[in-house]
Amino acid sequence: MQTTQTQVTWHIACHINDIPEDGGGCALIDGKQIAIFNFARRGEWYATDNQCPHRQQMAVSRGMIGSHEGEPKVACPFHKKTFSLQSGQCLNDDSYKINTFPVMVKENLVYIGI
Repeated sequence: MQTTQTQVTWHIACHINDIPEDGGGCALIDGKQIAIFNFARRGEWYATDNQCPHRQQMAVSRGMIGSHEGEPKVACPFHKKTFSLQSGQCLNDDSYKINTFPVMVKENLVYIGI
């Protein structure tokens, strides 16, 4: 069996203080809006598409974050579709999904892997 590895390029997105604790923000990386979440209650960082696939609005970074049965999630502020911050799968409508991206925090900077 042959496996393919995808090369990840790390991009500086912002300073850690640019993203509120237990909230989100947005960064433009390679012409793409990326939603970045500082899930401080869990001590974890996440990154997803900022565009909600339901109505194509750039709003995911402004959504509320929380957990459902231990899984971190974000709710679109306009349509209340909830997405897993780990897989991007919509938790209340299987027909929607957003991309997720690896996050690395180093020396107070947030890096996103694309």
